[in-house]
Amino acid sequence: MFPVLVELFGIKIYTYGVLVAIGALSAYFLSLKFAKKEGLNTSHVENTLLMALFLGIAGGRLAYVMEHPEQIRSLLDIVAIWNGGMDFFGGLLGGILGAIGGMVIYRLPLWKTGDIAVLSLTLAHAIGRLGCTSAGCCYGKPFPVQDVNTPGIHFANRFPFFYMVFPEGAVAPPYTPLYPTQLMEFFGLIFIFLILILVYKKKPFDGFVFSMYMFLYGILRFFLEFYRGVTPPIPEIGLTWNQLVSIGMMVISPLLMLALRTSKKVQSA
Repeated sequence: MFPVLVELFGIKIYTYGVLVAIGALSAYFLSLKFAKKEGLNTSHVENTLLMALFLGIAGGRLAYVMEHPEQIRSLLDIVAIWNGGMDFFGGLLGGILGAIGGMVIYRLPLWKTGDIAVLSLTLAHAIGRLGCTSAGCCYGKPFPVQDVNTPGIHFANRFPFFYMVFPEGAVAPPYTPLYPTQLMEFFGLIFIFLILILVYKKKPFDGFVFSMYMFLYGILRFFLEFYRGVTPPIPEIGLTWNQLVSIGMMVISPLLMLALRTSKKVQSA
C-alpha cells in the first residue's frame, strides 16, 4: 500500500526492501538462538545461513523474472528487488541449495539444522509478505465488489471479509478491488510459525518440525493459489504449478516423517 517508505534528498527507500531486510535479520537471530539451544557451532550456522540467504534471494528473484518477463524493461529491472517481486518457491529452492552447501562444508546435522531453518524461514516469509503488501506484488484476483475503489483496505461481507485496492505506482493493478492474498498469507504463516514453535519444544525426532512445515505450508499455499492473480493455472489440469509443488510437499511430508521415525527406532534398537 506504501511502496516508498520515505524519500530523502531524492533517494527513495522502498518499504519492500526494508521489510525483507527485517525478515532476514529476524531469521538470522532466531537461527542463532536455536543453534545455541541445539548445541551447534553458531559460527558455522551463521555462515550457512548467509549462503542460504544469498542463494535464496537470487533464486527467488530469478524465478520471479522468469514468471513475469513483461515487468523487465532493462538489465537493472532484473535485480531491482527493492521494487518488489520474489518468487517464494524459487527462493526456497535456492535457499535449500545454499543450506545444503553450508551443511556439507561445516558438517552440520541435516535434520536438526532443517528444523531450525524452517522456524526462521516461516517468520521471515511472513514479514516478507508484509513487504509484498506494500509493493503490491503477489496480488490477488479481482474481488467481486463494485462500490469502492479508493486505495486502502476495505471490509466486506464475504470471505475473506476484506479486500485491498492499490494506488497508482504499485505492482498490482491500481484502483481495482483485489483479494488480499499477501495479508492472507501473512496471517497463515504466523499461525504456522506458532504451531511449529509448539511442536519444536516437544518434537519426537529431528526433522519432525521440517516435515510439519512442508505439510502445513503446502496446505496454505494450495488454498491461496485459488485467490492469487499472478500465476495462471495450467489449462489441462486447472491448477497452477505452485499448487503442484504444494501437493508434492503435502505428499512428501508424511513419508518423510515415517522414514525419519523408522530410522530413529532402528538407531535406538
